[in-house]
Amino acid sequence: KINRERLIETGYPRNDFISNATKEECDAIKNKYHLPIDKKIVLYAPTWRDNSYVSAGYTFELKANFRKWKEILGEDTIVVFKPHYLIINTFKDDPELDGFLYSIPAQAEINELYVISDVLITDYSSVFFDYAILKRPIYFYMYDLKEYATDLRGFYLDIHKDIPGKIYMDEETLLMDIKNEVYDYSKLNDFNLYFNNHEDGNASKRVVDILYKAVQ
Repeated sequence: KINRERLIETGYPRNDFISNATKEECDAIKNKYHLPIDKKIVLYAPTWRDNSYVSAGYTFELKANFRKWKEILGEDTIVVFKPHYLIINTFKDDPELDGFLYSIPAQAEINELYVISDVLITDYSSVFFDYAILKRPIYFYMYDLKEYATDLRGFYLDIHKDIPGKIYMDEETLLMDIKNEVYDYSKLNDFNLYFNNHEDGNASKRVVDILYKAVQ
């Protein structure tokens, strides 16, 4: 029941960075996290689970065989793993994954990781809304789909129709599709037309211009 004229439809100001990030800024971010400049980057950003909790906070049982990821994705690809900020447990380094898997602190600014990555793997996290602005492939690794849908949080969207990518419950199928660049961009285009149609990198400017005009 808010009057329409009181609303500013403009997109998210925080996402202007995603639309406007330059190559120089991306290279600086890669250097910040000690990532190679010239390799394909797969960002893995899963969310938390309601049923994985201890007194100090949420934990996360990782269902990813990163050695298999390295074997299938190859030497020209690295994986940047960014857990949800609510996750309190840390992950032990595996010497065999040196130079392939880069674990980023949960509190890191994820917008920086969006713009440097070529591919996103997520599950039920809302990160795909913002990442879709980049028009890059998004893969949904939902190995516990049935449990999550029935016993945990459920969904706001029809995940079989509305999300901009294919759902995978099998790890190897997921990895082979990423390696072979199997992705349906038409779903991504439709998703952006509906959800991200104001995300053009000028959201902050529109808000400031409207407010400035209002106080004159």
